[in-house]
Amino acid sequence: MLFLSALPLAIPPAFGHKPGMLQITDLTFRMMGRPLFEDATAVIPEGMKVGLVGRNGTGKTTLFKLITGDLSPEGGSIELPKGLRIGQVAQEAPGTEQTLLEVVLAADTERTALMAEAETATDPHRIAAIHIRLADIEAHSAEARAGAILHGLGFDAEAQQRPCSAFSGGWRMRVALAAVLFSAPDLLLLDEPTNYLDLEGTLWLENYVQRYPHTVVIISHDRDLLNSTTNAILHLEQRKLTFYRGNYDQFARARSERLMQMTKMAEKQAAKRKHMEAFVERFRAKASKARQAQSRLKALQRMAEVDVAIDSDVQPIRLPSPERQPASPIINMEGASAGYVEGTPILQHMNLRIDADDRIALLGANGNGKSTFAKLVANRLQPMGGRITRADKLRIAMFAQHQLDDLVPEHTPYDHVRALMTEAPESKVRARVAQMGLGGDRMNTKARDLSGGERARLLIGLVTFDAPHLLILDEPTNHLDIDSRAALAEALNDYRGAVILISHDRHLIEACVERLWLVHDGAVEAYDDDLDAYRRLILKGPAKSGNGSNGAEQGGPALSGKEKRKLAAARRQEFAPMKKKIKDFEHLIEKAQKEILAIEAEMATPAVLEDADKMVALSKKRSDLESRIAAWEEEWMELSAQYEDAMTGA
Repeated sequence: MLFLSALPLAIPPAFGHKPGMLQITDLTFRMMGRPLFEDATAVIPEGMKVGLVGRNGTGKTTLFKLITGDLSPEGGSIELPKGLRIGQVAQEAPGTEQTLLEVVLAADTERTALMAEAETATDPHRIAAIHIRLADIEAHSAEARAGAILHGLGFDAEAQQRPCSAFSGGWRMRVALAAVLFSAPDLLLLDEPTNYLDLEGTLWLENYVQRYPHTVVIISHDRDLLNSTTNAILHLEQRKLTFYRGNYDQFARARSERLMQMTKMAEKQAAKRKHMEAFVERFRAKASKARQAQSRLKALQRMAEVDVAIDSDVQPIRLPSPERQPASPIINMEGASAGYVEGTPILQHMNLRIDADDRIALLGANGNGKSTFAKLVANRLQPMGGRITRADKLRIAMFAQHQLDDLVPEHTPYDHVRALMTEAPESKVRARVAQMGLGGDRMNTKARDLSGGERARLLIGLVTFDAPHLLILDEPTNHLDIDSRAALAEALNDYRGAVILISHDRHLIEACVERLWLVHDGAVEAYDDDLDAYRRLILKGPAKSGNGSNGAEQGGPALSGKEKRKLAAARRQEFAPMKKKIKDFEHLIEKAQKEILAIEAEMATPAVLEDADKMVALSKKRSDLESRIAAWEEEWMELSAQYEDAMTGA
């Protein structure tokens, strides 16, 4: 059985560590004629945990290839300390007959070479040197360390002894990640490491990277991962690199302030330039002023433009809401079971209900049955036993990563939408495509030439085309950048339907979800604590799980029966007004927090900084709002606690 490691995290010893730093100087590089870097400069100090961020397509992965020497810069340089060991996840997942443990152990090439030499060496002095070095690098504990890393990424002891070829590509990529972590390079490069991980694997990796003793650079669009693991951000924008101290949230605040300052400087410079130009034009022909005019003309020519990096607007994601929702429950399960092989259910004894306004996230390691449950709810998988009742004319939409392969490569977004709007005029079809965030030339670009994020937007738009009552999202963020993930969160919060979410993106879950269900040991049941508690649970102790091969599980104990479901329904109806009041407080708090941000932005303006009365008035207004928020939060917490107590067991 396979579950996320609860063993103590085995951080490899810092053997062979070389001091130094990564220095990028005036880097220039073009890819297929398109400039990605122009005189880009940055320094990464030794031991830093750095998040490399920037919009999709700006060149983050290319920078990794330039650092490793797979590509050569056209200009400038990338300097690394001599002998520095660089590690990154292999592009191809291992598919050999070696066991998972053997593949990971082989990643430590020094240990492998010394072990082989120890078998053949005859010189007593060399034999002694070999064994001293093996002791220095703690070779005796290598197998335990490799096993702990594999366990943390989802492979139990039994799975570790199976050949790599027995696992699918996604699971083999986990093995590749385990191998590079075990090799403990001086500079660890991780490019979207969570793409093949579930939430449990992501939580384990966060904890591992936090304790990693060397330099790490991570490309990721997972805001929580960047916040929890990094102490610096390297931002790639406008073909330049900018280094910020702090995690992602600190970077976002610092960059916002920097952009505000640069905008003010640009406005001030533009006004100065306009004044100088007017002076030159006015007095150029007058002898008495000619010298001054020429002087100012030269000053104009020397005046460097202030380059303000303007954020390209992120297109919103729109999820059409149903005009009317069916009465709750929209789905009811009584003793339901599901699986793929008759007589071997993956999930069983499910007594659950899904209401019209439910926002549910499914927790549990890959292989436990989250996707199986999603297919069962979506009616793509028939129950093996029990009973499932669905509301009349219930429309269900499901997004899963593998569906990206269902897009017709030669068809454009316009073609895909036209197939669903055969009678509509062209203007309406194009308007619908634009609502998916694929405006301009992107709506006429073939699907095979769209970016991963653009294909994901298109697929989300297609599966939700008919305004479903229930939306199921299975890892929707893998190809979305941070801003697009924020747009998806906003869209889900605006969507007036039920949602079931499977995601390793903790930020998305916390922003959009109200209930957590845990899928494990063949059961699906409510998880009454929060994600922080779940993280502690994952890192604390082992639990049963699947092994990544077929996800089959043995059944767990049955949940409560018909009486409990009726009681739950009655409780929901009885406490619906309380739930509405909780939501009202949430809206009030959110609105007040936005007002405070606006006040703080106004307080930072030069006009207010020079106006003591205005500053005092704004400070008082902010203080009043903070007092109101504190009072609302206290009431919100009290009501939430009462509601949760009332719904316990529902």
